[in-house]
Amino acid sequence: MRVKNPDLYQTLEEFINTYINRFGFSPTIRTIASCTGTSTATVSRYLQEMRSKGLIEYSGHKGFITRQMQKTRNETELIPLYGDIACGIPNLAEGSVDDYIRLPVSLIGKGNFFLLRAKGNSMIDAGIATGDLVLIRQQHTADTGQIIVALIGDEATLKRYYPEPQHHRIRLHPENKNMSDIYVTNCIIQGIAVNVIKNLT
Repeated sequence: MRVKNPDLYQTLEEFINTYINRFGFSPTIRTIASCTGTSTATVSRYLQEMRSKGLIEYSGHKGFITRQMQKTRNETELIPLYGDIACGIPNLAEGSVDDYIRLPVSLIGKGNFFLLRAKGNSMIDAGIATGDLVLIRQQHTADTGQIIVALIGDEATLKRYYPEPQHHRIRLHPENKNMSDIYVTNCIIQGIAVNVIKNLT
C-alpha cells in the first residue's frame, strides 16, 4: 500500500483555494495535476482520500469545497443585487436580480436583505452617491427619520421617512439641501437602508 505524502494534501488544497479565488470556479482534476506537476491518477487518489478525511467536499458539477471555502461560506451570505434606484426622481426598482454579492454576516446582521445601486444625488448629504450599493433590510414598516425604499405606484425611491398623520400624508425627505421634500398620501415601504458600500472608482 502506498504511503500518502501529507505535504501533497496541503499543496492540493492550497492550489484549489488559489484557483477558485482567481477564476471563481473549481479547477478540474486535469488542471490540478498539470499545475502541481502530479499525475491525474495521483491527484484523483489524493482527492478521494481528502474527501474521506473531511479535508474537502465534492459537490459534482459545482466542484470542490475546501475548509477555507466552507468557513467563508458560513461567515458570509449571498445578497441579491437589483437594479438602480433613483435618489432624485423616483425610478422603477423592481426587476430581475442583476447579480449576487457575498457579504460578511457581521456586516448585515439578521433579516432578509437585498442591495440596490444608488443613482442620482438627492441622498448625497447622507453619504449615498451614484454608484454606491445600498444594503436594504426588507420590511414593511419604518421609524420616523429612517431611510426607506418607498414604492409609489410602480416606482421606487430612496428617501428619509417622515409620516405626518395630522396632515394625512407622508413626507419623503431628500438629503440634499437643494432639493424639495416629496409629499404623498400613501407609499409602500419595501425596506430600510442599513448600510452603504461606497463606490470609490
